[in-house]
Amino acid sequence: MRHSRERREQILIALAEGEADVDVLAQRFGVSPSTVRRDLQRLSKEKAVMRTYGGAILAPSAVEETLAEREVRNIEAKQAIARAAAAYIQDGETLILDGGSTVTALAQLLRERTLRVITNNMKVAWMLTDAPGISLILLGGTIRPISMTSYGPLAEEAMRTLTAARLFTSADGVVAERGLCEATLEQASLKRLMMRQAAETFILADSTKLGAASQSAWASFPERWQLITDRHAPVEAIAPFIDAGGKVTQA
Repeated sequence: MRHSRERREQILIALAEGEADVDVLAQRFGVSPSTVRRDLQRLSKEKAVMRTYGGAILAPSAVEETLAEREVRNIEAKQAIARAAAAYIQDGETLILDGGSTVTALAQLLRERTLRVITNNMKVAWMLTDAPGISLILLGGTIRPISMTSYGPLAEEAMRTLTAARLFTSADGVVAERGLCEATLEQASLKRLMMRQAAETFILADSTKLGAASQSAWASFPERWQLITDRHAPVEAIAPFIDAGGKVTQA
């Protein structure tokens, strides 16, 4: 199952690079054309691609909201998720704080803690830069103004030299069978690397993001991960994540 998810993720990257032919994709990934067609059918059902004659193209992405727009949505749920996430953090730990409004809400709760924080989140860096107990590492790279985060080869090169006890991350959508979706391949690439460099990953996502596949770039779940969502998430929305091997906390 994990192998097929990883192959579908690589197919999305190939489509983004302009490769759309089933036979060429089959040769590239060492599988049969029928296997690629099944993968594309699955991705089409998840609205990640649009089928074409003989292949597929990436589906158009939803319009991405700015950080400021996201910060005023579902405030109560995000604050509850942030409080639940903070309870897992022990003083003296090294953390990775990714982008996102819920991760930013978590950072607001950490100013009095003693921690080492690695982040690509410009707003988190601004919040914590003068916190007396925080040792702060800001990942450099290209800045995305819409999300106030850094990404790209410079950010990834720095991230490869660092490890952490826990990563706290979010996404535009979280799907049990696929992982976390983002607006760009570069964001998803850095997120995958962050998950590899952390011993444990916490995904902070309010109930509106569960099952949502609004963007076309994906990062698969790591070995150890936990979803923290809000109390409004129904049982049927949470069950697939437990089946996929994650732990789920409702704040």
